[in-house]
Amino acid sequence: MATRSLQASKFVSQIGCYTYRSRILLPTSCKCSYETGHKLNRLKSTQTNLNVTQEGTFIENRPPKWKSLTGKHHHPEIDLTFENAKEAYKSKRTSELVRALMVFNLCSINFLVDNQKKILKWARKFLGKRLFVSMMRLTFYGHFVAGEDQDEIKPLVTRIRQFGVKSILDYSAEEDLTSEQAVSAEMEGCLPQGNEVDNPVDETGTRFRAHEEFGDRRVKVMSARTYFYEGEEQCDKNMQIFLNCIDAVSHATEKSGFAAIKLTALGKPSLLLQMSEVLVTIKHFFKLLQKTQGQIDKGSLRFGLEDFDARLSEIGVQLNDGNKRSWVSVKDISKGFEVDLLDWDNLLEINRSLSKLLVVPNLKTGQFQPLVECITDEEEYQMKGMLRRVNTLAKYAQDKEVRVMIDAEQSYFQPAIRRLTMEMMRKFNKERSVIFNTYQSYTKEAFNDIVVDMDLARREDFYFGAKLVRGAYMEQERERAQTLGYEDPINPNYQATTDMMHSIIEEVMRQIHLRPVGRIAVMIASHNEDTVRYTIEKMKEYGVGPGDRLICFGQLFGMCDQISFPLGQAGYSVYKYVPFGPVEEVLPYLSRRAMENRGVLAKVKKEKRLLSQEISRRIRTGQAFYKPAPSTV
Repeated sequence: MATRSLQASKFVSQIGCYTYRSRILLPTSCKCSYETGHKLNRLKSTQTNLNVTQEGTFIENRPPKWKSLTGKHHHPEIDLTFENAKEAYKSKRTSELVRALMVFNLCSINFLVDNQKKILKWARKFLGKRLFVSMMRLTFYGHFVAGEDQDEIKPLVTRIRQFGVKSILDYSAEEDLTSEQAVSAEMEGCLPQGNEVDNPVDETGTRFRAHEEFGDRRVKVMSARTYFYEGEEQCDKNMQIFLNCIDAVSHATEKSGFAAIKLTALGKPSLLLQMSEVLVTIKHFFKLLQKTQGQIDKGSLRFGLEDFDARLSEIGVQLNDGNKRSWVSVKDISKGFEVDLLDWDNLLEINRSLSKLLVVPNLKTGQFQPLVECITDEEEYQMKGMLRRVNTLAKYAQDKEVRVMIDAEQSYFQPAIRRLTMEMMRKFNKERSVIFNTYQSYTKEAFNDIVVDMDLARREDFYFGAKLVRGAYMEQERERAQTLGYEDPINPNYQATTDMMHSIIEEVMRQIHLRPVGRIAVMIASHNEDTVRYTIEKMKEYGVGPGDRLICFGQLFGMCDQISFPLGQAGYSVYKYVPFGPVEEVLPYLSRRAMENRGVLAKVKKEKRLLSQEISRRIRTGQAFYKPAPSTV
């Protein structure tokens, strides 16, 4: 226990070493906000190309054509219509294809999907546990879940790897709480023990406070698991589950896969809310300082000591001589001193309390004030417990040579999750990519966020790993923002999200050439065929080959095999998000898969057509009892 506490202390001490200026200001400094980045993607000059300097500004120094990074740039011929049913299902027995077709057909029946919980409850009672489990293995469980434990899933994981597809393992057992239980747990976990104070900079506090009408975070969320706080003991149990998942990755995938982790499972969510509010409030404060620059030096948002006090005065902040240095920490970065408003240095090593961490600037008084009136000893303990668990998991994954994918969550948690994940990268990604962050391209800040984080990784020379997704919480986020009266954090429509995702993909390709080979690795986790095609074309354009293993693709197990397996067999790096767990404990996960497939009828229609084609082909050619043989590619 003492050893783990020491590890937690060492980890938390890293948090303060991260200059918050770089997290917030570089998008403007880089001239690469989403709008300008989107325009850059359409620049098709063969004479002028763009790179990014250490300070983050674009310069015209890229050669007319990108050169191959490793010489492994050959792109094999592949049918990018994804219509080749034979290639898509080479890894499956005919019985598995029949089961898949049956499951997709059942997902198209609205009555069954709408009443699935009642039907499953009745079936469990009528059939008994043994027959019910057998029925689920022959249908939904068998199609969407790999097995119950690491020993059972290993044959399947090994088989799909033989066909070019690796695995991200996720232990998907979860408690099926009622809505009332979920709301109760959420309110208990999201409300601090002390009274919250009004946010003195802007209205962002509304966004980062608990609201009972949105207490059940599962509502309108189909593709992501939700954790609710049930005490520190349960958080420790969740950590042990994740440790077991890391073991499963090491055992079943021979260290070729990932383990998926959610930070809301590891601590009290109120701590993430408060940390997120502090981070976003400081961001707004920097924006106020930015406005004092006018047209002078507008390409840089670094504040030196010589003009910091003047900028504060311009926005109405009056400081007594003895107080101004308590606002800031002074950083010696590159060519001189800079000001960092968020002084989180040596958080635990100097015994700093949580109350000194969770503070925001008050422009009227010229002082930092606490976000919560009183931080209790219990809350201090809970914060240290969450950081201890995060550190324990990252260190264990590093020792096991397993990579960890930190999942993205709701926008009101995400600033804290992103900050903590980047701190984990700074500590554990020094020699190779261990920690991967997740960026949701349906958020308005997605482009800015990943550019800032890649820039930090380059300047501090650690490995950057990321997963790029569209996002899982759109409907819920929109409704919450509209109801509570804060700006909608989500892009206005599907096309805007696609444009955002494609802009990020091209920016990643450019950034790859700014660093030594292998220092940036990004997974494009998408079921959208157009996005996959776009990524492959950009890989060709920028000289990033399948064999470089810098860009990989990801899809859910049991879905979009027509994308995953042809890519994998053509030599691209591809992963399936593979859930596992006991049958009766993964029913909530299966419920979400059924609803998700019902909601994407066009994609499911294509999969059903391809499945029917391949089943018919095998019957016609006498291959009804086909057994998969490892790919020779």
